[in-house]
Amino acid sequence: MWLNKSFAAFALLALSGCGFTPLYGGAQGQAANAALETVQVQNIPDRTGQMLRETLQQQFYTSGQPTQELYILSVSYSIGQTGEGIQADSSTTRTRFNANAAWRLSPIGNPAVTLVSGNATATDALNIIDQQYFASNLETDTVNQQLANEIAGQITVQLSAWLRAHPAS
Repeated sequence: MWLNKSFAAFALLALSGCGFTPLYGGAQGQAANAALETVQVQNIPDRTGQMLRETLQQQFYTSGQPTQELYILSVSYSIGQTGEGIQADSSTTRTRFNANAAWRLSPIGNPAVTLVSGNATATDALNIIDQQYFASNLETDTVNQQLANEIAGQITVQLSAWLRAHPAS
């Protein structure tokens, strides 16, 4: 047990010697978190887009709605479905969901200018069994929310890293 703690302490000491600092730790991490609160998330079409927007807002606005907006985040979000496990009657027993989000950050006064852009992807799957329509819809909603959580997490990390490297003047 003490060997694991000693190794962890040594690893942290070694990482700090090479200039590593955690994204969300320390004063710089707090500044990046505060900078996320200055990002306005534009509307994203469709129900799955609304799920993603709500998740992004929850991750960005940790202390309530922003009081000062400096940036606009635009996201193009899509989810494709692929049938797997093809049966003899051409039905499928599994559906794979592939989510893709292309995003870009612009200054609030000039949305035509792109400060930074990126992509986020996630994959999930759903087994199809003989079940009622309602249960199938609930499972699909769950998968869509899990995809939104993963995509929002990737966008948050990418934006935090950029905002940390480019503090607002």
